[in-house]
Amino acid sequence: MTMRGPLLLLSSSAAHRFGRLAQLVLAAVLLGILPQAGAQAGNEKGGGGPPGCPPGLVQKDYGCLPPGQAKNRVLRVGTFRGIPGQFTTIQSAVDAAHPGDWILVAPGDYHEQGDREYLWPGVASGGVYIGTPNLHLRGMDRNGVVVDGTKPGAPQCSSDPSDQDLGPLDWSGNPLGRNGVLVFKADNVVVENLTACNFLDGSGGGGNQIWWNGGYESGKVGLGPYLGQYLSATSTYFQNAQHPKAEYGIFVSNSRGPGLIVHAYASNMADSSFYIGACPDCNAVLADGHAQNSAQGYSGTNSGGHLVIAYSEWDGNLTGISANSQNSEGPSPQSGKCPDAEKGLTGNGLCTYFIGNYIHDNNNPNVPGAGLAGMGPLGTGMLLSGGQYDTVAWNRVEHNGSWGLLLVPYVDFSNPPPPVANCAGGVVPQVTDPFPLGLLASVGATCYFDDFGNEVHDNFLRDNGSFGNDTNGDLGEISGLNDPGNCWYGNVDPNGVTSSPADLQTTHGTCGVPNQGAGLFDPIGEQLICVTQAFFPCMGTPGNPGYPQPTQVMLLPLPPQPSMEDACEGVPSNPWCEKESHEKSHAHGAQR
Repeated sequence: MTMRGPLLLLSSSAAHRFGRLAQLVLAAVLLGILPQAGAQAGNEKGGGGPPGCPPGLVQKDYGCLPPGQAKNRVLRVGTFRGIPGQFTTIQSAVDAAHPGDWILVAPGDYHEQGDREYLWPGVASGGVYIGTPNLHLRGMDRNGVVVDGTKPGAPQCSSDPSDQDLGPLDWSGNPLGRNGVLVFKADNVVVENLTACNFLDGSGGGGNQIWWNGGYESGKVGLGPYLGQYLSATSTYFQNAQHPKAEYGIFVSNSRGPGLIVHAYASNMADSSFYIGACPDCNAVLADGHAQNSAQGYSGTNSGGHLVIAYSEWDGNLTGISANSQNSEGPSPQSGKCPDAEKGLTGNGLCTYFIGNYIHDNNNPNVPGAGLAGMGPLGTGMLLSGGQYDTVAWNRVEHNGSWGLLLVPYVDFSNPPPPVANCAGGVVPQVTDPFPLGLLASVGATCYFDDFGNEVHDNFLRDNGSFGNDTNGDLGEISGLNDPGNCWYGNVDPNGVTSSPADLQTTHGTCGVPNQGAGLFDPIGEQLICVTQAFFPCMGTPGNPGYPQPTQVMLLPLPPQPSMEDACEGVPSNPWCEKESHEKSHAHGAQR
């Protein structure tokens, strides 16, 4: 992906602030996350344990290990450059691995069946199931190593309905669904330089192509550090929302981090290409990602604290970026407020940043879609729904037909809510409450999350609102009276910033003070109901042309993606990566 960031399009003062914050963010990434993830993923350090290693353990690539496990092994899958490995399937190598081992995978189409070995009652498992911590799974070629969810023997990532592997059957004889590479509550697992496709959902969930799972729907955070890079995720199969489908591309849930997802591409997902959720303090960075042709490019439910979504591209989706509070499996709300009264990178107490992204042309009604994700507001670059204390800055937001940047409440109708949910950060509506809460309670709302404390500034906007309905434009806000309210400043559009309510950057230009936006049933609320088709198809009204309607879902082919420059970098010596010949090859290349 070639990122065309907004720096050159901003005023000199805004560009200066952008450069300063970019430096701060990169410093936070390098100093706060990469050393920890890198310490897990690097070469042998040797010697005894530094402070933090208990007596009797040795500091190695993946932390503190018993002396008997101090030498990291390299387990090889398939045949690479004519040299066979010890294993023919990825799962067999994972089963044989000890903490600290590397697993290298040669190019090939791997129809993995780990979910038949690690079968969970009533729950979809993983084609490659990783429950061992401190493993490093690396493909030797990102485009050539394919973890394939279709049936063994089927063509690579086949779109033929008869080739889809729907997983083991549940007690009622229905397919459970499948996940691709599933890391379950195993800290310090690195997955990199490979592709996953066509893992579909079923009665037991599933549909996630690559998933770091710290305890989905448990209401608890059960996963620590993780690293994913040079990853691709897609699906070639979709019939309709009622049939098995690919839900998520690259998915992280219930993790405290530190986590890093970089150099990744995902497309054709019925929910979102990328997801980081159920982590009140995620300690995560997603950067240099590219999401296309999904219901949501990025989705994050109840994720916040230290979280950075940066320098990535989001286009051709129903909605580009979406973050929300929800009375669901993760601790609510979605809040970017720094924990423990920390000041944050810019000193305002906010620690969740959406910065430097290129968000454009998210106007596609013909993406796969299901559930709430399929009801997202078509033509919206970025949506914060019930989001609190987030920073949206220095993004380039263009050609989104409804709204460029939109802040709205989230109304939860879960009835009953999940056992772990308690509407924390929201309000439980009562029929005796004033309008609109009383009305929402009367129609079944069980929790209401307002949006407040968000700071939206110094974004470059252009040609948003092209659908031409009332309130469509660059900026939009629906919110009640809050202290602090949301604030908007420094956003620019060469044709003049448009907003609903009007003049948001004048009326809401000061941060940290009480204010409120439009009401739920003001014109912008009516347009939001219309575009989401929450109650009925919306074809437009006099003076409002309406919104593009879905016709037929179209799936994108997976474009080749940049692979790791050197798949042997950092790997202990092995027949595929002999140190001496490897170093000579590099020296020869440098001389050329």
